[in-house]
Amino acid sequence: MIEVIQLSKSYSGTKVLDIEHLTIQKGESFGLVGNNGAGKTTFFRLILDLIKADTGKLLSKEVNVKESSEWKYYTGSHLDDGFLIDFLTPEEYFEFLSGVHKLSKGDLEEFYTNFNDFFNGEILNKKKYIRDFSSGNKQKIGIAAALMSKPEIVILDEPFNSLDPTTQIRLKNLLNKLKEEQQLTLLISSHDLNHITEVCHRIVILEKGKIVQDKPTNENTLKELTEYFAV
Repeated sequence: MIEVIQLSKSYSGTKVLDIEHLTIQKGESFGLVGNNGAGKTTFFRLILDLIKADTGKLLSKEVNVKESSEWKYYTGSHLDDGFLIDFLTPEEYFEFLSGVHKLSKGDLEEFYTNFNDFFNGEILNKKKYIRDFSSGNKQKIGIAAALMSKPEIVILDEPFNSLDPTTQIRLKNLLNKLKEEQQLTLLISSHDLNHITEVCHRIVILEKGKIVQDKPTNENTLKELTEYFAV
């Protein structure tokens, strides 16, 4: 579903991403881990055509994301607060997105029902702008927005950041549920090794922009990742 071919990106002469080849299959849950500066966010920004690669290409459904906008209609994403329209209320923002995705009023109501537990009474009907919410609640809004249209591909950068423990668990359960119900292709980066191994069936470690490990998750993965980063 996503294929990377000889992809590289440099800033100020320093190469921050260098991936020779990588394929992510339809319905796969793909976890990306690495220390700060490993290239995780750069990789996701390239997938979303937010920045220009120095070399190589990135294909979504066999089409270069630079040459077509079709991928936007089946891809949901949240990388940071910059994806939000912070001068809107959450309701205004979700209504705007429902129009973009051509969702019906019934679809919007279904969305609110499905995300009621995740919002935990902290998002809707608060009569304030997104910019006035806490970092954790902005994160909830962004994640929900990424999932709103039931996309085929979802890309989330550090989704567990700023979330309280209860919401982290709810997010983990929600993503696992959506994977089963929608055959969701899920790409997540996270510093939380515990949650990412519970959500993703495949883990890739990036180090200085290069893939150093790529393996399916099993009962030993969390221990192996912990030992890797403890060195």
